[in-house]
Amino acid sequence: MTQPRDNPARRLVRCGLLCAIALTIFLVEAQFPAPIPLPGIKLGLSNIVTVCAMFLFGPGDALLILLGRIFLGSVFSGQMMTLLYSLCGGMLSYLSLLALRRVAGMKFLWLASALAGICHNVGQLLAAAVVVKSWVVLAYLPYLILAGAAAGLFTGICAQLLLQRLKKQK
Repeated sequence: MTQPRDNPARRLVRCGLLCAIALTIFLVEAQFPAPIPLPGIKLGLSNIVTVCAMFLFGPGDALLILLGRIFLGSVFSGQMMTLLYSLCGGMLSYLSLLALRRVAGMKFLWLASALAGICHNVGQLLAAAVVVKSWVVLAYLPYLILAGAAAGLFTGICAQLLLQRLKKQK
C-alpha cells in the first residue's frame, strides 16, 4: 500500500507536516491528566500518525516522523530525560511494527499496533532498568503490558479507521 517514489522535496514536506501533526497531538495530550493514575501510562495518540505513515508511506518516512516527534517532543516539553525513554520505547515499537507490517497488513493493523504498544512499554522499562541500574523496575512490567496493549489497540483502531477513510477519499 506504499505510495510510488515521489519528489524528494514533496516527501520532506509531507514528513515535516506529519511530524508537526504528531508533535501537536503529543503536546496537547501531555496537558491532560493520565486516564489511569500510574506513572508512564498514557494513550500515545501521536502514534496514530506513525502507524498511518508506516502503512501509507513506508518504513523510512515513518521512522523520520517518529524520530522527529520524539526529539522535538522532548525539547518542547522541557523533559530531555524522557528522550532516552521515548527513544528506546519508540524504536522497539517501530521495529515490531516494521516486522508485523507485512504479516498483519491493513486488515490486522489494530493487532500490529497493540503489539507495538507492548513493545514500546517494554523498551521504556528496559531503559529505566539501565538508568537506575536495577532490574527491580521490571516488577512494573505486567501493568505496562496491559496498558501498552490497550493503548496500542486504541491507536491501532483509530489508525485503521483513518486509513480506511483516506482510501475512500481517493
